[in-house]
Amino acid sequence: MHDGSGRIVVEGLSKSFGPVSAVQDLSFTVRPGAVTGFLGPNGSGKTTTLRMLLGLVMPTSGTATINGLPFHQLPNPASVVGAVLDAQSFHPGRTARHHLRCYAAAMNVPDTQVDRALELVGMGSAGKRKAGTFSLGMRQRLALATALLGDPQVLVLDEPANGLDPEGIAWLRNFLKAFAASGRTVLMSSHFLREIEHTVDQLVIISRGRCVFDGHLDELRAAQRSRTLVQAADPRKLIEKLHAAGLSVDYVPDGRLAVTGADSRTVADLALEAGIALYAMQDERIGLEQLFFQLTHGQYTGVQQHGAQAAPDARGFGGTA
Repeated sequence: MHDGSGRIVVEGLSKSFGPVSAVQDLSFTVRPGAVTGFLGPNGSGKTTTLRMLLGLVMPTSGTATINGLPFHQLPNPASVVGAVLDAQSFHPGRTARHHLRCYAAAMNVPDTQVDRALELVGMGSAGKRKAGTFSLGMRQRLALATALLGDPQVLVLDEPANGLDPEGIAWLRNFLKAFAASGRTVLMSSHFLREIEHTVDQLVIISRGRCVFDGHLDELRAAQRSRTLVQAADPRKLIEKLHAAGLSVDYVPDGRLAVTGADSRTVADLALEAGIALYAMQDERIGLEQLFFQLTHGQYTGVQQHGAQAAPDARGFGGTA
């Protein structure tokens, strides 16, 4: 059982590549004992942030520390942090065991850790196979085995579920939950909330390099809400009537109106009062994926940065990675 070290603190982190701002004043904390999901669309700044955390990219401003220190100041970093940023960096002619032995030698880790790491990721029988024969899912497992060689306190994983089949995703979920339950730290990125929804406890969601949510997954679930989708003969007139009743309204991409704060019966009654014909109505509950989309596209204000919640506005889940 680890002693609770492994805390990650990102504070005021920014990175620009010439005129392109990849990460902007980003702050969040990742604590041991939980799996933290680091989410955002492709190009939102996730990989750049992880590379700054691991000392591979110098920040323009701000800090990223593990156990209170920048990565390059960590004593014996392999025993503190195991990272997977690229599951493709294997010599295709080397066996899995040979690959791990090369890394073990570089880390000054005994060869006994090689077989242990292979067993941990479910590849005990594949040690003699060449990496060039592996599927993407198998390469993901081998990359994770490499990260585990030093028995680290912290795992930093960039899109670890990429290429895994449903059985592999279930295995990864159980492994990471057990790793965190031992008092250690997991920070994993993804651009699919659905893919890791049942794996993570905490969420940090970024968009265009900025944090749009930082809190427990249950806080995001609590922010789910219902709305009524309406197709009206005179949308403008209906919007005026609904606004006068204190309801929030927005257009959805197919041209229908999305009404928040009232069920379909209330909307129908208001339309009847205004003499507006309705062609179709549908009650809809906004799920986590849709809420994620709205957060990352600036269309939702009911959940705010660092998990603070405001009253739902309901007016309505790109940059350098």
